[in-house]
Amino acid sequence: MTTPAIKPVGPAVNGKDRVLIFDTTMRDGEQSPGASMTLREKLELAELLQEMKVDVCEAGFAASSEGDFQCVAQIAELAKDMTICSLARSTLTDIDRAGEALRKAKNPRVHTFISTSPVHMKHKLKMGPNAVLEAIGASVTHSRKYASDVEWSAEDATRTEFDFLCKAIDVAIQSGATVINVPDTVGYSHPTEYGDLFRRLIENIPNSDKVIWSTHCHNDLGLAVANSLAGVINGARQIECAINGMGERAGNAALEECVMALKVRGDSMPFYTEVVTPKLSRASKMVSSITGFPVQYNKAIVGKNAFAHESGIHQDGMLKNRETYEIMQPEDVGVPSTSLIMGKLSGRNAFRDKLESLGYVLERGPLNDAFKRFKDLADKKKHVFDEDIIALVDDQLAAVQERVSIKRLKVVAGTDGPQSAELEIVVEGEVRSTHATGNGPVDAVFNAIRQLVPHTAVLELYQVNAVTEGTDAQATVSVRLSEQGLVATGKASDPDTLVASARAYVHALNKLEVRRAKATGAAA
Repeated sequence: MTTPAIKPVGPAVNGKDRVLIFDTTMRDGEQSPGASMTLREKLELAELLQEMKVDVCEAGFAASSEGDFQCVAQIAELAKDMTICSLARSTLTDIDRAGEALRKAKNPRVHTFISTSPVHMKHKLKMGPNAVLEAIGASVTHSRKYASDVEWSAEDATRTEFDFLCKAIDVAIQSGATVINVPDTVGYSHPTEYGDLFRRLIENIPNSDKVIWSTHCHNDLGLAVANSLAGVINGARQIECAINGMGERAGNAALEECVMALKVRGDSMPFYTEVVTPKLSRASKMVSSITGFPVQYNKAIVGKNAFAHESGIHQDGMLKNRETYEIMQPEDVGVPSTSLIMGKLSGRNAFRDKLESLGYVLERGPLNDAFKRFKDLADKKKHVFDEDIIALVDDQLAAVQERVSIKRLKVVAGTDGPQSAELEIVVEGEVRSTHATGNGPVDAVFNAIRQLVPHTAVLELYQVNAVTEGTDAQATVSVRLSEQGLVATGKASDPDTLVASARAYVHALNKLEVRRAKATGAAA
């Protein structure tokens, strides 16, 4: 079978053909229920698309509302090299409105469409085949009055009878269309079928090499990206897609997935795009923020977990060579680095690597103890964050290197005042004692500690919680101290709230000492 002639869209690079990226986030993407965007938000997104070197921006449907008209007009005026496109039905009034909105565009494109499937023609258009063909010719011809670049789409092409689809496309080409779009409007097709459709159309339609062929795939069966790539392999040189796969129902082909699939698998798909891929993550976050649609954690390319690894086996492989479990660099899509998520499935090597990244180098024994405590914590928490690990190791080091400990505490409280505390502590084996007063019993206890262990740390947090119900409940006290940029949190539990307070404060002091020593060692 001979390969059909294809209109090139730019110079081949290293034997690879260029594929145009047509972004429809602001038009088809906005048709997602609840995903409306303001004019200002669309202008910001258009600026980013321009920075990304997206080829075509479908800025809206100018005839649908005054807001869409203004959006298309303002983006058209601001755009530099990016082609700005407005959708229009086959009616002349729609096309006039699109042409007016695109008047100041450097590179305008009118995108007109009409349904071609039997079910759409009968129930939606209530038109016969001949009337549809006449509308195609008239709409494309009229569009040429406003732009030399005219795209024509056969809505519901994948459910259209093949012979009639050929006639419709032939009329569009003869009338002056420069881009032919073959949409899988309802996400019904599959890659083999969709790719074969492009091959057959290009082989059977006269002058098929005079136009650019385009895909537009919906994701109702989860095949939008696969179908788009199948179309490219069989002759399409433009992919219509949306950031984060936004769009009606299950959405469109995801721009980031199409672009990275072509980039990563250039070995078997000899195509390239001009998209600046390190901006993909930023674009995803912007669209998510604008629309309020969260990106699922396991979303390909831009999901939170796309470059995250929690399994111990995977983490171990990543530490040895990132290519063991990653097929692309996170930096290529704008993600700063790979994440080794610490959880109950994490292994010892990943834990040691995480400790080293946090500034801790432990010998075998302390490392094993810390890893056991980490596993116990991970069984209680779904994700263990860096702060959890720091606290865990500091607690362990403070227990081993405990400089200060409580020996005896007696507190006088009540309405008669002043409240006071008699305190005995042990500092590096030396017993020290004092008597102090304060504005309440807790203040008196903390003043006594400061007298016996002079320091400049500031008390940032004092919090008391009951572990259980009842008057005999055990109290858990949290104390946070900060000193010259170093922060330490101490915790202690005791049925006596004042004893728990004293121990928590001392616990924080011991941890602060550990961190001070670590910081001094790092500076040296």
